[in-house]
Amino acid sequence: MSIVPAMSPHPRARTDPEWWRGAVIYQIYPRSFQDSNGDGVGDLLGIVQRLPYVASLGVDAVWISPFFTSPMKDFGYDVADYRDVDPMFGTLADFDALIETAHALGLKVLIDLVLSHTSDQHPWFRESRQDRENAKARWYVWADAKPDGTPPNNWLSIFGGSAWHWDPRRCQYYLHNFLASQPDLNFHEPEVQEALLEVARFWLDRGVNGFRLDTINFYFADKALRDNPPLPPDQRNASIAPLVNPYNYQDHIYSKNQPENIEFLRRLRAVMAPYNAAAVGEVGDAQRGLQILGEYTRGDDLMQMCYAFELLSGKRPDAAAIAGIFARVDRLAADGWACWAYSNHDVVRHVTRWQLSPPAERAFATLLMCLRGSACIYQGEELGLPEADIARDDIQDPYGREFWPEFKGRDGCRTPMVWTRSNANAGFSTAGRTWLPVPSEHLRHAVAASEADPGALLHHYRRAISFRHAHAALARGAQSPMTAEGDVLRFTRSLGPRTIFCAFNLSDEPAHLRLPPGRWVAIGQELNSAHPGAGGRVNLGPWQPCLALKTG
Repeated sequence: MSIVPAMSPHPRARTDPEWWRGAVIYQIYPRSFQDSNGDGVGDLLGIVQRLPYVASLGVDAVWISPFFTSPMKDFGYDVADYRDVDPMFGTLADFDALIETAHALGLKVLIDLVLSHTSDQHPWFRESRQDRENAKARWYVWADAKPDGTPPNNWLSIFGGSAWHWDPRRCQYYLHNFLASQPDLNFHEPEVQEALLEVARFWLDRGVNGFRLDTINFYFADKALRDNPPLPPDQRNASIAPLVNPYNYQDHIYSKNQPENIEFLRRLRAVMAPYNAAAVGEVGDAQRGLQILGEYTRGDDLMQMCYAFELLSGKRPDAAAIAGIFARVDRLAADGWACWAYSNHDVVRHVTRWQLSPPAERAFATLLMCLRGSACIYQGEELGLPEADIARDDIQDPYGREFWPEFKGRDGCRTPMVWTRSNANAGFSTAGRTWLPVPSEHLRHAVAASEADPGALLHHYRRAISFRHAHAALARGAQSPMTAEGDVLRFTRSLGPRTIFCAFNLSDEPAHLRLPPGRWVAIGQELNSAHPGAGGRVNLGPWQPCLALKTG
């Protein structure tokens, strides 16, 4: 049974053609959300069971990570059948029940489409690798060896080593930007594009409201397979791959980010248009992520939203860093639309990554709901779950196995959701052993415990989301250039005649500011917003915001 009563999100999520603009999206990692059949792995009916809780947060949509048929070498991001549900997660009928339940609760549903590559168990690849003349021979990126037998070029895999794997059937290499069991599709082949657009239609016909597009900038590779140039050491960073991975040594100008991608995205948008569907693309590029975000979301014929990795950074961003990020957005993506997130299934949870105190957690949650763009919340973020410390023997992630112990992989953010403090496996599963262990340190954050604690972070997230929905300027309005005055970040959001002033003290020390000229009324007291004093002077406590509405 659900722990909380069903509550619908803001009504515009059901009626507005541009519901996605400024929407709050809740990411669900199916393996770890709720197990309905006691096998230790979360599933679709488990999600159905818990959707009333998700709706109670006030979010507009859910993004569900892959649940397609898969050998699970990369936990569903290696698809063997785009049009079916892996038995681990249930059936197509279970998915239909999920869609029906979500829509009844006023929630949109985005599913995670992995289009750049498939599993090597996909029938397309099994046929493609048989010989060089079959009907799907060109559906993947195949290339001859160099005369000395080495790979065609210097491209590297994000999961370590060369991005090329030798196949003895064809006596050729095939490209894999991730695991060797994840061969890359050849988007230069028109039939490949048509087949993938048909996949999109299949799920749109089934009722989905859009897609999260995995590795959206990896679809096309350079047709001439030119070598990537080296990247200067001072430009290397760990936003895409850990620094121990030599992937960071290259500037990936040929293995991804190709100009042909734009036209395919237009074709995909045209497929989505009759369904009023939306997409958010994952832009994986450490050097030019915001530029690509701007290119892929500009105008009304490409993707609605994309996210880069600036706020998924390892170092906690201070006021100056955030102002710098948005200055680059204004320069590179002013006509585009970002989707911001602090955490997801691929990075250390931000409470741990940024070493946040409870007041800092609340300040960053409020800030997320005040930024121009849409917002993603990763399951458990609203509970303040820290990163779990997974023992070496329990590691499941192939990424962690490859680079252990310098990089422990992504399992620490993928552990099961904690629903109760007392039930077996925190209410996630009745199994004797779950696919990843339930961390004991998470129990005090469980949903039931948080619901019963008026001071819990969960309630703050609900208030912050409600505040965003109550003020259209925050969801859709323009944003002034940000400024950083010491540790205080300040900006305004405006829509029509309404302007909201936003300031955040991002430090453990008190700060002071003065409101801009004009008459202002304090808002957001439920979010600990500071109240202006005489002359518009504001005293900010540590990690305190100031939110004010202009009245004249």
